[in-house]
Amino acid sequence: MIKAVNIHKSFGSLEVLRGVSLEVAPREIVSIVGPSGAGKTTLLQILGTLDTPTPVKGMDSYVQINSVRTDGMKDKTLSAFRNKNIGFIFQFHRLLPEFSAIENVCLPAMISGKSLTEAKKEASEILDFLSLSHRYTHYPNELSGGEQQRVSVARALICHPEVIFADEPSGNLDSHNADELHRLFLSLRDTFGQTFVIVTHNHSLADMADRRMEMRDGMIENIVNLK
Repeated sequence: MIKAVNIHKSFGSLEVLRGVSLEVAPREIVSIVGPSGAGKTTLLQILGTLDTPTPVKGMDSYVQINSVRTDGMKDKTLSAFRNKNIGFIFQFHRLLPEFSAIENVCLPAMISGKSLTEAKKEASEILDFLSLSHRYTHYPNELSGGEQQRVSVARALICHPEVIFADEPSGNLDSHNADELHRLFLSLRDTFGQTFVIVTHNHSLADMADRRMEMRDGMIENIVNLK
């Protein structure tokens, strides 16, 4: 499902990633852990095509998702690929405050070309699955923190992506809502068959994954099989 080869990333003289290679199988949940500054979020952004690796002379470096290499894609093609194949969940929900819950969920589907009617039908089905049927018309400031994050999960699912990248998804939630979100990821994998790559400092979430990848100083120094 996901293959990354020789991923380097530098910002000026600061080398953040130092030759990371990894593979993630379909329907697998992988957590990425490590101290602040280890390069976790930078790696996630590159895997999710939001950023690009720093080229290294004489070395092939690329990300491949669902058998498709993303390097060399033009911006428009890459945006369409991302919209169809990748979902994102962030620590802060990033919902648009001027839109209701169902409208926020509809946006990626409409960007992909679906009609408002079709998008709303699919959005309502996902919100129902996430126990948010009573919150369709509520705006983000009318939702609890846990509800806001579930709406962001619904938004990530609306285009039926092959893989979902989550960056500290429970970092802004209390322990109860964090536990609910962690169980939700397992349920989504079992129900919809998504692949998850999750950057987290939450040990409970990290250990619910199939594998835990431990990063330090821009490299993966250990991989633990948990299942």
